Amino acid sequence: MAHRLGLGIAHDLPMPAVSAGNMPDAAWKKVNRKEGWTTGDSFNYGIGQGFTLASPLQLAVMAARVASGLELKPRLIRAVGGVAVPESAPAALDVDPTHLYAVRDGMYAVSNEGTAYRSRIVDPAMLMAGKTGTSQVRIITAAERAQGVTSNEQLPWKRRDHALFVCYAPYDKPRYAMAQIVEHGGGGSAVAAPIARDILLYALCGGLAPLTAYPAEQREGIEKARQAMQPEGQEAAAVPARDRA
Repeated sequence: MAHRLGLGIAHDLPMPAVSAGNMPDAAWKKVNRKEGWTTGDSFNYGIGQGFTLASPLQLAVMAARVASGLELKPRLIRAVGGVAVPESAPAALDVDPTHLYAVRDGMYAVSNEGTAYRSRIVDPAMLMAGKTGTSQVRIITAAERAQGVTSNEQLPWKRRDHALFVCYAPYDKPRYAMAQIVEHGGGGSAVAAPIARDILLYALCGGLAPLTAYPAEQREGIEKARQAMQPEGQEAAAVPARDRA
């Protein structure tokens, strides 16, 4: 199933380093760890921990396949010398549609009712579906807890968890999917989700999104942040959409 969703695969791209990651199973553990598979391994695998490794590209592909129900494949080159590079139509994803609907509904709930609620998009035409995540770098040891270290923020920066968020939009007619990772950023809901939302809105709008796309209680702060980024005397303006190439 992980492979069907684009995980554990080195996607064919013209790049010097495309990781296959690692989607472990009993055979892999027997060869690489000389040990049998355990129930704990299954639990860890189920939440993306343990021996599991995935790249941002793979996470984005996974989100795109869940959203579309198609075996979408990433590519970097759209045209060469103005001539479009042929692209075959993607096959249907070999996953029960009812299962995909359940996952999509869950991702919608995360963004509009759950952990990523503060990073929601309120414009009905651009509603986002997503999933927050936290990739543990290292556990807090018993010795550290005895010294009063109880939270991720109390650890040295390089030992803090990575913040993750995968998403797509619009929820009902998906156009874009992405994965956002903030190394040692902590929780995905507080750190990665707001960045992902802004990137999705920029893509959907072809520039800065109207403030009405954001929750009402955040609009004043977002407007001030935009103004602070502009040279004195100039107002923040939407950037014209560019060709996707």
